Amino acid sequence: MSRTTPPRPVDVEAAFPELAALRRPATRLNPRRGTPTVHDSSVGGPMLWPADEAWPVCTAPHKRGSGHRYSDVVREREILERAWRRDPRSGPNAEEAGTLAGFKRGRHAPYLADTDPIPLLGVAQLYRRDVPGLPDTGEGDLLQVFWCGFERHGDTRHDLHVQLRRRHSKDVTRQLMAQPVLEVVGRPELVPSPCVLHPEKIVEHPYFMTLDPTLWDRIDAWEGTEEDEGPQYVSDLSTAPGWKVGGYIAWALTGPGPLPCSVCGAE
Repeated sequence: MSRTTPPRPVDVEAAFPELAALRRPATRLNPRRGTPTVHDSSVGGPMLWPADEAWPVCTAPHKRGSGHRYSDVVREREILERAWRRDPRSGPNAEEAGTLAGFKRGRHAPYLADTDPIPLLGVAQLYRRDVPGLPDTGEGDLLQVFWCGFERHGDTRHDLHVQLRRRHSKDVTRQLMAQPVLEVVGRPELVPSPCVLHPEKIVEHPYFMTLDPTLWDRIDAWEGTEEDEGPQYVSDLSTAPGWKVGGYIAWALTGPGPLPCSVCGAE
């Protein structure tokens, strides 16, 4: 796949040499719809999971019986994809529109108690061979990412619950064939569609709110306003959007905050 990140419009390190010491490599994953297998790096694809190992679950207390049926989320995407491919101008026909209208949020699993274990969603699996810069922790060549289908965790009760698994792929000799799925999700956006990856190496610079205030003031004066149509540090010169490994966090929603490792305390 050809490079998808456009070239930087200017050399920001030439304008602000201090940024050269702060550059970080990153790998944009560039997920695209596809049919990955357990032996591929993917987003939303099947996980390479041992048949004799328990699947990750969420037991944190929160409501888990109301939301969108997982099966409806998947079915809706299938219908829409087929419809728009068939007719790019009008999309779903009357029969398909009727089916889609029946997919509604509701109390679809009232029998689930607030602490019943529910399967986590397999979000991504990354083989080190495919993703430059994936940290080598000595725990294996495969990193697997899971999250709960509800954003009802943490002190704010609006956070995701994420779990990571690392393993040596060669040790999985008997695979789990039918992977568990949860019945209900809080939002359809939390269900990733199966995508193959097209890793691309890039360089990033820190989000503006984490820079030294003096440096940020200089950058702010240099870039002018958006109406000037010149390059903007935040959107053109610092962090890349989308799925990635490494690089810097874009703190657009919350502002910078500490994210120490719960085991060793490192960033």
